[in-house]
Amino acid sequence: MTEDQQRLARGLAELNIDLDREQQERLLLYRDLLVRWNRAYNLTAVRDPAEMVTRHLLDSLAVLPHVEPVDTLDVGTGAGLPGIPLALARPDQSFVLLDSNGKKLRFIRQARRELGLHNVEVVHARVEQYRKAPSQIISRAFAALPDMLELLGPLMQGDVRLLAMKAAAADQEMAALPACWRVQRETLSVPGLAESRVLLIVRRQ
Repeated sequence: MTEDQQRLARGLAELNIDLDREQQERLLLYRDLLVRWNRAYNLTAVRDPAEMVTRHLLDSLAVLPHVEPVDTLDVGTGAGLPGIPLALARPDQSFVLLDSNGKKLRFIRQARRELGLHNVEVVHARVEQYRKAPSQIISRAFAALPDMLELLGPLMQGDVRLLAMKAAAADQEMAALPACWRVQRETLSVPGLAESRVLLIVRRQ
């Protein structure tokens, strides 16, 4: 095994996520595509391939135990994070990857073709223009939580919930929310990453 294969396998074991060899190979193929496209398209500030395993693959998958097996909208997906790693881990679950950046969506469409991701739909739109209500919404570093909920409010009816992946400063964002929102805070531990990560699970009261 290469060092990156070992790093990914160790991280998955720490997260208690069981993916077969093909899924792990496809995760690393996605990383390789990201490295290649990043040179021309500037998709992510992370340049080091080994660091991408930690900061993109394992960071995205750390939320997997909290992701319900229902149709999921990834808002502000950027280069396909966390949507593509989650879709690779959950091949029977449908994901919509939404972003307004056409350059990044060209990369995602190419990655979807090369990875054979039949459970992924790519949508080029601003979030306020999207009106197909999902069962679940996820977002990673998209916007401050109050701003996100202002944009996502029309989609969050009934039992629809938002999984907002955040850094440690999330407590300030939680404090700024109107009383109509109920927030559950979960600490995320990303193997190999010393920085704090939290997941804010938001529902209507």
